[in-house]
Amino acid sequence: MDGKTIQSSMSSGNKKKGGFRACIFVFVLATLENIGFVANMSTIVLYFHLVMQFNPSTSANTLTNFLGSTFLLTILGGFISDTYLNRLYTCLLFGFLEILGLVLLTIQAYSDKFQPDPCQKSTCVKGGQAVMFYASISLLALGGGGVKGSVAALGADQFDSKDPKGAKGLASYFNYYQFSVNIGSIIGVTAVVWVAMNKAWYWGFFIGLVGAFVGFAVLALGKPFYCYQPLATSPLIKISQVIVAAIRNRKLSVPENSNELYEIDDKERDASEEAIAHTSQFRILDKAAVLKDEMSPQPWKVCTVTQVEEVKILTRMLPILLSTVIMNTCLAQLQTFSVLQGYDMDAHIGSIQIPTASIPVIPLLFMAILIPLYEFLIVPLARKITGHPSGITQLQRAGVGLVLSIISMGIAGVIEVKRRDQALLVPPKKMSLFWLAFQYGVFGIADMFAMVGLMEFFYKEAPNGMRSLATSFALLSLSFGYFLSTAFVSIVNAVTKRVTPSKQGWLEAPYLNQNKLELFYWFLAILSFLNFANYLYWSSWYKYKSDSKNSEAEDKAIDPLLGQKTSIEDKE
Repeated sequence: MDGKTIQSSMSSGNKKKGGFRACIFVFVLATLENIGFVANMSTIVLYFHLVMQFNPSTSANTLTNFLGSTFLLTILGGFISDTYLNRLYTCLLFGFLEILGLVLLTIQAYSDKFQPDPCQKSTCVKGGQAVMFYASISLLALGGGGVKGSVAALGADQFDSKDPKGAKGLASYFNYYQFSVNIGSIIGVTAVVWVAMNKAWYWGFFIGLVGAFVGFAVLALGKPFYCYQPLATSPLIKISQVIVAAIRNRKLSVPENSNELYEIDDKERDASEEAIAHTSQFRILDKAAVLKDEMSPQPWKVCTVTQVEEVKILTRMLPILLSTVIMNTCLAQLQTFSVLQGYDMDAHIGSIQIPTASIPVIPLLFMAILIPLYEFLIVPLARKITGHPSGITQLQRAGVGLVLSIISMGIAGVIEVKRRDQALLVPPKKMSLFWLAFQYGVFGIADMFAMVGLMEFFYKEAPNGMRSLATSFALLSLSFGYFLSTAFVSIVNAVTKRVTPSKQGWLEAPYLNQNKLELFYWFLAILSFLNFANYLYWSSWYKYKSDSKNSEAEDKAIDPLLGQKTSIEDKE
């Protein structure tokens, strides 16, 4: 299917494919698959600690490494769905691996022979138990990462962003997609978590397995309704060609007029590629588009302006990506240490005991309420004020999320001081679990702004043939955040045990009440504040594709005789 076919299938002349009708199948998968995935994110740190006999730090690091690997592998899913398989087949392939991982995890939770006996080491898993354990979470990470790296882009492909209605539909799609994820997450952290912690761990994993299986079956049923983007040349090859050509042409001078750079006619262009206007940033890469006199254009020797601009776009995205990592390091604490906090708190409402791992339902409920309010009330009002299809720009939305994450970590430190002080009283008095609602609630709103904004930003700004890959950048930030959390825990322990009088790291003690978790939270709050200043710089520096087109249009409005820009008024 070529680019023209795709556009026509999204037009009013063909209402059978694309649009929100096709997205319903994506929303169903997002709901059902996340029932198990998010339930596991909430409880599996306790499963590592209570069943697999890891100590608190090892449990937290195992979870962050698992989640970091999952979101890192979204790049693989995005790469394959852009280049080798369409988005649907990529989702189904990695979905099979995810289901296989859930099967192995369910078997291990069911059978005592795959579970270790308690010991005094940081981990007691060995032999066949270790093979079973690491095989299950590896398949889960590979499958889940591949699915998440392609499914969001599959839904976004159902809208033509060049059409004003399509642009609004695309902006709304990411809100609806996140809402679907939230609904599945709420079911996961309430019903499934309750089953796992009150009935049996294997029942919790089994429910997630059934939900994922049904979700992928529904996704497959939507095949006749989807629009498919044409497969593109490997992004790695394109990027490599630009870098090699720029190095080969490093001694050549770049012409003042960008129209003299090498470009091909739209008729010769690959169906997956859309012409991109020249920009003045990263001028050194323009050398790749300099065509020597009497030289025929050949790959690896000269590249088109569009190909060079694709590399420029990805380069401009990198600082934005890296500026959001610290926020996701903060998120990792809410899924590790905050869950361990909740385990030592009073989880009763009257006579009803709430599973401690269900506390993440608080930010999810905030998001489930706020996303529809944002979509139906705030966005229309903001559109009237700003004229932007999304109300505010994607980078502004992500910036709001970063500010709220700073506040969340500050609150978390204050709550931990109060919790530990009450727990150390004689007789001990446990604080209510719902004090954690403050840090979770604020971060839930932060996540609503940041994650949706980043997913829309990376999808819309990415070159056509790299949209799955670029959309996975938002999740890649999550991956880096989880890995950085693991590194911070190790580094903080190594540094603080040298300087504290007790010679014990802030997070090193086997029992949470013996640690200085609040200092770690405040360290992250300060780091997040510094990171926000860094984000402000890069977001103001970033040049949107639409701005680039406007700039190029101005550059072309040059008087051929005077060599000066002429305004409309001058021409008149």
